[in-house]
Amino acid sequence: MAEQVNIAAGTLLNQLTLQQKMGLGVGVAALIALIAGAWIWGQTPDYRVLYSNLSDRDGGAIIDSLQQLNIPYKFADGGGALMVPSNEVHEARLKLAGQGLPKGGTVGFELMENQKFGITQFAEQVNYQRALEGELARSVQTIGAVAAARVHLAIPKPSVFIKEQQKPSASVVLTLRGGRLLDSSQVSAIVHLISSSVPDLSAKSVTVVDQDGTLLSAIQDENGTGLDANQVKYVQQIEQNYIKRIEAILTPLYGSENVRAQVTANIDFARIEQTAETYKPNQSPNESSIRSQQNVETLNGSGLSASGVPGALSNQPPVPATAPIVATPGAINPASSVQLDNLHKENTVNYELDRTISHTVLPVGMIKRLSIAVVVNNHKMTDAKGKVSFKPLSDAEKTQVDNLIKDAVGFDPRRGDSLNIQNAAFNDEKEVETEVPLWKQPDMIELAKQLGKYLIITIVMLIVVFKIIKPAFRSLQPSEKLSETETEAALAAEQGALHTEGAAEEATGSYKPVVPAYEQNLQIARQIAQQDPKIVASVIKEWVNGNE
Repeated sequence: MAEQVNIAAGTLLNQLTLQQKMGLGVGVAALIALIAGAWIWGQTPDYRVLYSNLSDRDGGAIIDSLQQLNIPYKFADGGGALMVPSNEVHEARLKLAGQGLPKGGTVGFELMENQKFGITQFAEQVNYQRALEGELARSVQTIGAVAAARVHLAIPKPSVFIKEQQKPSASVVLTLRGGRLLDSSQVSAIVHLISSSVPDLSAKSVTVVDQDGTLLSAIQDENGTGLDANQVKYVQQIEQNYIKRIEAILTPLYGSENVRAQVTANIDFARIEQTAETYKPNQSPNESSIRSQQNVETLNGSGLSASGVPGALSNQPPVPATAPIVATPGAINPASSVQLDNLHKENTVNYELDRTISHTVLPVGMIKRLSIAVVVNNHKMTDAKGKVSFKPLSDAEKTQVDNLIKDAVGFDPRRGDSLNIQNAAFNDEKEVETEVPLWKQPDMIELAKQLGKYLIITIVMLIVVFKIIKPAFRSLQPSEKLSETETEAALAAEQGALHTEGAAEEATGSYKPVVPAYEQNLQIARQIAQQDPKIVASVIKEWVNGNE
């Protein structure tokens, strides 16, 4: 069977002209190239980004490691991104991480592992500072919004003199990811991270700047008069707390979808300190405490002279007096011979003062005023027939709502609190969540890409087969048609000869009956099939192809 096929193919090729053979060769070559290209395209992996924005040092080290691991790679974005097959991304990252790659373009304390022998103290100090800066930069880069970081430390040389001692300082330059920002709490965390890692480094001495040159670590003035984000956050927390209180107490009565509340709180962030000194009025001597007392007596008189007999008797104690010591003015004491002219007495008493000193520090963040607005939906009523209607709140229900809200928030009219309650019908239109269409879902998009790839391959193959290969085979038909034409001419010639012979026989009188045309054609076809079977095969082939 194979030999017959080879013989038939050789015979078919021998019948082709040179132009037909060239067209057939081009078509077969195009088909083979198409099949090979489709297979290669189908086997080409989908590349994903492994790392981007790599430094030259890290990029070279990663490429060497990928070559050793036999992982294919290519560059994208002008060399800014390194891509590997999608099914090997995670494995490559884990293997590279095991080798310590990428290092991020910074060196850490591994710089101290390869110290040269005989290194100077200055060089050792410089290496330590570089290592510390690299470790801090790596720590800052772990924050999600930070793509890269550089840390500069200014560490002064220590001095034994207190007056000449200087404090260290630091500056940080951050490169943020696209569309990402750092809030004040994250900046504060970076500042405290740097200050806590360097001895004697104050948080005020740390400066943080982003890639656009914006100062992120803005220092407030000492009086604290600048706007503080924590204060704004505190106000929002207070307001949300009051809103939750109102909705929590009204929801059981009217439903969670029928109550809306908003609260505006006026908070006093002023720092106030008061010192007062007060004195009470004078009290009676019996109720007060004596602080000090002083008595003074002064005697003035004349005739003061020595008397008595000198000797032992004058040295004896005097005899007890038999008369008053203080005589009337102008009287003379015969025993002492003393005359008193004036007697002066002074008595001074100091009492303790009742004084009070009070020092008061008012708390920061006190509520100065509350403004409350509440909207309650109408009652939803459904009758026996299922008809829905809405009924406004009655005056008693409004009063009940008013009292509940005032008790829930601690309403104080003395500080100017205000409460506004409105009753209205809510709009029942609910926001319809727009679902992502099926053709926009990532999984469907990926599936469509795969199907589109194979569909394109199939279409191209069909185009090559029907537009190149098949026309090349059809180019064989002209020679076959020519043979068919020759056959018809031969048939016509033979028929003409038969007619001529019949006419001659009729003229000579030896006429024979003429054979019907169908039998003549059948006989001629048999003769042709015996003489040249190829012509019959070509005619049958034309019939099979529908060209009869």
